[in-house]
Amino acid sequence: MTDTDRPAIVAFGPLYPYLDAELERRFTVHAVPADADLTALSPAIREARALVSFGSVGAPAAIMDALPALELIALFSVGYDKVDIDHARAKGIRVTNTPDVLTDDVADLAVGLLYATVRNIAANDRLVRTGAWARGHKPALSARVTGSRIGILGLGRIGRAIAWRLERQAGEILYHNRSEAADAPYRYVADATDLARQSDALIVATSGGPEAARLVDAAMLDALGPQGVIINISRGSVIDEDALVAALAERRIAGAGLDVFAHEPYVPQALLAMDHVVLQPHQGSATVHTRQAMADLVLANLDAWFAGATLLTVV
Repeated sequence: MTDTDRPAIVAFGPLYPYLDAELERRFTVHAVPADADLTALSPAIREARALVSFGSVGAPAAIMDALPALELIALFSVGYDKVDIDHARAKGIRVTNTPDVLTDDVADLAVGLLYATVRNIAANDRLVRTGAWARGHKPALSARVTGSRIGILGLGRIGRAIAWRLERQAGEILYHNRSEAADAPYRYVADATDLARQSDALIVATSGGPEAARLVDAAMLDALGPQGVIINISRGSVIDEDALVAALAERRIAGAGLDVFAHEPYVPQALLAMDHVVLQPHQGSATVHTRQAMADLVLANLDAWFAGATLLTVV
């Protein structure tokens, strides 16, 4: 295939080295920074038929309008809340993502954050590293995971994988969805705030998007209570971040384990000084195995589209 035969695509924002290399091998790739002046794109870029981006970058309406030949948005993520889905549908642009392949790694991190938060692992690590333990500072006693009631907000693929990992440890697993899952062996709670009230730990695993924005609000955090912890591996927008910071500062909840934030990569300054908070830089799918599997699924969707075949994972 000559360069002129290769479909033109846009790499919107930074991607992943393996994916970058495979895209360059198959397509004519135009790298467009996420903060680029979209009114100044060259004619060659405007002819791109597909766009690839991380979920944290997504595809706003402006980039779709700047690419009049755009047919496909292939996301290197499972989340698509940063894509203007309605605008894409109106323009006839298909959107794909990378579900399933990252489920296990995200679930692993959720469980890791749960243990790290409940057992004070990060705070105790700092106690040792700073020499405070050697100087006689004694670590506070922690709570325990075993026997606790664990609420899962969103029992989708990742929520189920988290629940399965915790079945032997939890005293009870309960969950909230928009509707009860007929095949779930866990107790359904119809109201999200009531789920928090009944849980010792609340794990947020729901999908993002406008309908889930600030779903976890001040009332839900108060319902979780001063002994409760919250874990978020979903999207930062799902939690009212100001309410979360206030609840943590005032000890109205016991702690939080957070992999995602409302304005990534920026984290509220107040959280950085809190020993009862465990912070991660959005690492849910960040393993070598999963990132390659995600990249392969992006490539498979692109290959299918340009071959006129059926897309594998349509949003």
